[in-house]
Amino acid sequence: MERSSDELCDEVLVSLRRLIRAVDLHSRRLASEYGLTGPQALLLKAIISNQGLSAGELARTLSLSQATITDILKRLEQRGLVRRERADTDRRKVLVFATESAQVIIASAPPLLQDKFVERFGGLRDWEQMMLLSSLKRVAELMDADDLDAAPLLAPGQPADPPSY
Repeated sequence: MERSSDELCDEVLVSLRRLIRAVDLHSRRLASEYGLTGPQALLLKAIISNQGLSAGELARTLSLSQATITDILKRLEQRGLVRRERADTDRRKVLVFATESAQVIIASAPPLLQDKFVERFGGLRDWEQMMLLSSLKRVAELMDADDLDAAPLLAPGQPADPPSY
């Protein structure tokens, strides 16, 4: 049975809505159970993996702007989840460290959606990866979203509205 263009379009839109909903549900769970946004959890994981990086180094690692990282760090520091220290070798440089509280939270939090995606995507054949990439790029183009700034982070409304961190 052949489907019409309208039926196919509806299926694509339903799939997109499912993706958006999955990101939203995961983000709500992370916020309600752990008090973290997706970007905060991602940043804490990066800090735990790389103790002693500067905000700029973290921004480059996560493909986020330094302003966004600075805003997130400020909130995490206020909650006692990170601390900043001046480097011994260069007192102008400020390094970021995760506190024990942050490590406990991240150890108990569910994996981020992109972690599961990265693992599963890596298991696909090269041609499947390329097909998905080109299809999603085309969908972004069709929705006039191909020029929007975005990091490899699955979180609703990010990074366009940093105040919600």
